[in-house]
Amino acid sequence: MKADAVFQETFEEIRRDPGVILFTALQWIPERSSLRRLFTSHPEDYPVGGEKTVEISPGWLGTVIEDKMPFLAPDLNALREVFADSELIQRLGCGAVINVPVLDGGRNVVGVLAMLDAEGRYTQQSVETAVDVVNRNLADLTEAFAAHPTEVPGKDTV
Repeated sequence: MKADAVFQETFEEIRRDPGVILFTALQWIPERSSLRRLFTSHPEDYPVGGEKTVEISPGWLGTVIEDKMPFLAPDLNALREVFADSELIQRLGCGAVINVPVLDGGRNVVGVLAMLDAEGRYTQQSVETAVDVVNRNLADLTEAFAAHPTEVPGKDTV
């Protein structure tokens, strides 16, 4: 299955439940401690190929990349503490985020799915639902992330 089709299918499933306004699939590039956007529901605001490096907060990295756990910021205050682009996120009507790491067979983080919706929209149940979606699509998602080489030089953009 083609990578974009896998990401699109996962986006559609997330849109149904727990719901999403902005969705991105971000490839983890450990050599640069960066995330490269492979898929986005908002290409004008968050273009494919953009990378996030310096604006990734240490707390977020510790939770999602090191501990391999989902991250929830249920409101704008929590979101602002983690993401430098919180103003753009808010302009898009979002005020809450769920990030779910995608792990390969060796339990290495190969990517992160970012789901954003209105402030207060996400709860712990939303996180569990999002994790279930990732787990149901795990084989296809890991293959989709693997289809993109990580050595391509990126640019530092939101």
